[in-house]
Amino acid sequence: MSSLTKVAIAGSTGSLGSVVLEKVLEAGFDVTVLTRQGGGHSFPPSVKVAEVDYDSLDSLTNALQGQDAVVSTIASAALSKQLLLVEAAVKAGVKRFIPSEFGSNTVHPKTSQLPSYADKVAIRKALEKEAEAGGITYTVVINGPFLDWGLQNGFVANVKARRFTLWNGGDQLFSATTLATIARAVAGVLKHPEETKNRAVYVQDAAVSSNQLLELGKKATGSDDWNVTHASLDDHVDQAWEELRKPQPNPAKFVTNFIMAAIWGEGYGSRFEKLDNELLGIEEMKEEDLLALVTKLAN
Repeated sequence: MSSLTKVAIAGSTGSLGSVVLEKVLEAGFDVTVLTRQGGGHSFPPSVKVAEVDYDSLDSLTNALQGQDAVVSTIASAALSKQLLLVEAAVKAGVKRFIPSEFGSNTVHPKTSQLPSYADKVAIRKALEKEAEAGGITYTVVINGPFLDWGLQNGFVANVKARRFTLWNGGDQLFSATTLATIARAVAGVLKHPEETKNRAVYVQDAAVSSNQLLELGKKATGSDDWNVTHASLDDHVDQAWEELRKPQPNPAKFVTNFIMAAIWGEGYGSRFEKLDNELLGIEEMKEEDLLALVTKLAN
């Protein structure tokens, strides 16, 4: 495959998207950001801006003319809008599409069946179909939970508030990656189009357990005075399925439950067996690096 030089980024103002934009620019790519009409965001001078209507095939196709690759970091609530974006990319002759995957191992058979990942699986299947027809190529980036974001925002833990939930004892190892490393992995995919063609790539900063992170938190703060909750994933998942059986299920009562199962449950492929770190120029964190990260976030 010929090299990719012109990259369009959708969702470039979010927690991950803003970092992806930064790292892709640093890697030397010619970047165009797709923004909603009247979005009012500001970008670096070197970035081209294309205002689009995400519900219009013509609008998206016109914006993607001449682009080599599309990187989507669209937020979870809008994932289904990528179907039209994929169609537009094919119509515009884009060579590579990186969907807004960036999370759990949805390629794993058990994880792919969880309702929370239905939109991601649908996007991947649409890309697989287009790739088989020769219309485009794709790469899915799988990186586990966002390590730094998750420790700050209470998803993995809240180290600032010294709060931790240990699911099923907290010993399950899971792969996790910081936002900056995920962004570097995206740039690495764009630099290695042939090696990453039509497949998932797996990256991690570390494979850790919640108990290991808790011990690092105690070491970072010099305190054992942490609010630790023990919880059952089985109960959490049962509650999620119960909610889904209702005539009008509330996503707030089932989506996160299934995501937590995919990370801390047994048999979901949350600790990656084979990594693409070396190909993508990613070095894993050592324990001292993890401690430094936790210390920075906790103090």
